[in-house]
Amino acid sequence: MSQKNIVVVGAGFAGVSATKRLAKKFKKNKDVTITLIDRHPYQTYMTELHEVAGGRVEPDAIQFDLQRLFSRKKNVKLVTADVTNVDHDKKVVQTDAGSYTFDYLILGMGGEPNDYGTPGVKEHGFTLWSMEDAIKIREHIEETVAEAAYVRDDAKRKAMLTFAVCGSGFTGIEMIGELADWKERLAKDHRVDPDEISLIVVEAIPTILNMLSRKNADKAERYMEKRGIKILKSSPIVKVAEDHIELKSGEIIPTHTLIWTAGVKANSDTEDFGLEKARADRLVVNEYMEAKGYDDVYVIGDLVYYIEEGGAPTPQIVQAAQQTGHTAANNIIASIEGSEKHKHESNYQGFMVSIGSTYGVAELLGKISLSGFFAMLIKHLVNLLYFFEIRSGYYAVQYIFHEFFHIKDKRNIFRGHLSRYGNVLWSVPLRLFFGSMWLVEGLKKAFGILGSESWFGDYVALPFSWLQDATSGASPAADASAADPIFGLSFVYGEEPMAILNEMPGWFESIMEFMIPTPEIALIFQKVMTVVEIGIGLALIAGLFTWLVSAATIGLVISFTLSAMFYWVNIWFIFAAIALMNGSGRAFGLDYYVIPWIQKVAGNWWYGRTKPVHKRQ
Repeated sequence: MSQKNIVVVGAGFAGVSATKRLAKKFKKNKDVTITLIDRHPYQTYMTELHEVAGGRVEPDAIQFDLQRLFSRKKNVKLVTADVTNVDHDKKVVQTDAGSYTFDYLILGMGGEPNDYGTPGVKEHGFTLWSMEDAIKIREHIEETVAEAAYVRDDAKRKAMLTFAVCGSGFTGIEMIGELADWKERLAKDHRVDPDEISLIVVEAIPTILNMLSRKNADKAERYMEKRGIKILKSSPIVKVAEDHIELKSGEIIPTHTLIWTAGVKANSDTEDFGLEKARADRLVVNEYMEAKGYDDVYVIGDLVYYIEEGGAPTPQIVQAAQQTGHTAANNIIASIEGSEKHKHESNYQGFMVSIGSTYGVAELLGKISLSGFFAMLIKHLVNLLYFFEIRSGYYAVQYIFHEFFHIKDKRNIFRGHLSRYGNVLWSVPLRLFFGSMWLVEGLKKAFGILGSESWFGDYVALPFSWLQDATSGASPAADASAADPIFGLSFVYGEEPMAILNEMPGWFESIMEFMIPTPEIALIFQKVMTVVEIGIGLALIAGLFTWLVSAATIGLVISFTLSAMFYWVNIWFIFAAIALMNGSGRAFGLDYYVIPWIQKVAGNWWYGRTKPVHKRQ
């Protein structure tokens, strides 16, 4: 087969999905090369931009480095550049960083805000369609609230503290929801009365959230009104000024902040690509996602104009972006392999919208309606599913940390109960005590201190009751003095300790008989366990690998319990270990230095070392 060059323009949901599928299919085919071009060296999780704009997470929470996403895809070349033109005759994509020839071209450059020519939007409004937009909104809101705190004029201060969102689609509603969550923190930090902060949704048509059923849209509307969000329907904006907006009715709303989320059109960079356009400048495609008039140019994502069953064009949502990306990739594969092409078939599993960090509304499979905690849980699960679809466990873990553990002001569905921002300093005394107990127990067995015999002498305590039954004729569960227990903290003043299990379960006994067939091997195992106990103790005291050794503690306790050699008086070992898994080694411990170093080295090994976008030759 002759050399085939595939060029993908745009690293959004559609472009990444298509590139991943192509890279997997042709990973062993050296005759196929794939070039992914985007103006940014990262993918932006567009559906979560409101979280950055609303101060919930930091920008890096929704930025996914393309070098990390494709580090294991050796047949994918990443190019950071702006595409300036497409020469269909010569089959060349021209960029500001050079030209790239193609046999197959995929355009997935996405959309951009559509202001419908409304005067003043470009000059005085804010859009929410990129990371730059989100950061700009965030900084503007913080600066405006801070400045308003020192304004004595009531009317001007009210205008400054009024935040309006134009558009009641998913983006607009999720944005206003984040502002409702952020309101108290903004007021507290800048000493502003929170009741002075006003939040308004302005919608041109009579209904909101039109992707949802009326029942669920009304439920969302009632929740927003309960949170003090004012919703103006049938209220088109006809003009935007620096300090107010004007409605078609003639009403003037004083505000210094209008966030425009009212419409989407195709990316204007495609204007000169010579492809047929339809409504909102979207590019017309056939059922194979091929651009009209071209069998080597495919269009995916928000750029697509394709009439689906039911007579509506493909919606500009993540599910459609991924599915159109897969269709294009599958048909390029079919073309290269000489097999039959596949018609596009959409399959939308549902729609969901979050209104702040703790409440949402979802419709699944056309018949299941959820709201509140469960709707938000489904949204997080869907987001995590995306990372597994593009095979990025790294960013799945990062998502969990950002959304659940590195959160402030209780802004997640668990109301902050999982937050890692609690001070781990106070777990240091427990860590030192717990480690000391392990160390002393190990030293007792190894050197015969505190009254026990050394393993270097005649110490023959065996770790499993069935072996002790065979050698001493007594079970430690039946007689606690028959043999030295695994842990030294097994004696209580005034009473004998009670074992958790009186005898070893049969299935576990079978495993032990297989692993430890003779007393000699049992003795070796006992000595190994002694070394393990000393190692766990030293690691905890030093604060080294505290998560792993704490998890090992829990595993050993379960093992000792099943061997009928663990007592209720020592059950606290498990709960102490769980408490220490919360990063306890990062306060006055070696984990403060070691874990970040391991993360860096392991990341560079698995994903490769990230390189500058523009590296000097």
